[in-house]
Amino acid sequence: MAGCGCYDIEPFDGSTTGFKRVLWAVIAINATMFVVEMVAGVLAGSQALKADALDFLGDTVTYGLTLLVIGMPLAWRARAALFKGMTLGAMGLWVLGSTIYHAFILGVPKAEVMGAIGFLALVANLVSVLLLLRFRDGDANVRSVWLCSRNDAIGNVAVVIAASGVWATANAWPDLIVAAIMASLFLWSAVQIVRHARAELRQAAAVPAE
Repeated sequence: MAGCGCYDIEPFDGSTTGFKRVLWAVIAINATMFVVEMVAGVLAGSQALKADALDFLGDTVTYGLTLLVIGMPLAWRARAALFKGMTLGAMGLWVLGSTIYHAFILGVPKAEVMGAIGFLALVANLVSVLLLLRFRDGDANVRSVWLCSRNDAIGNVAVVIAASGVWATANAWPDLIVAAIMASLFLWSAVQIVRHARAELRQAAAVPAE
């Protein structure tokens, strides 16, 4: 495992037909939900929906990168995971900054649209999580897919809760608070992915070239 000094047993790197098929299915789900949720976020005026839609877009791109580096040497897979971690961190900072900006505008989003689309996104992400469940303990490149999908499902639960809060209070603050929480989750997952990737880069550097 990464960081343990044991180089004879390498974590699952995703190079199986089963994993690739699952990943293609998850990519299709994420690409579709990005379009649906971004349009709904604009129509509803919801920062939480827009943040979640952006996450779907990021996942679509990074999962494609995961497919690209499958089967490559550990160093390349670790670099891809490092890039994904840094991208996720940048996304978290953007969502956090955007949420702070919108806190001074305070337009009340449409709770009904938030709730309906949030629930649809939750179903989509639960399907992705179940498909990826047996692949959650791979290398940094594979594990990053699991972490992103898990975060998405958590984020969708939060969006549904935010919609309930907006409906009950007729106020934008529940939406903004959830968007900020989602940004924090992005940043924490980015830290985990970057740490794992850096450990694998050190491991790759320590293995003598054949």
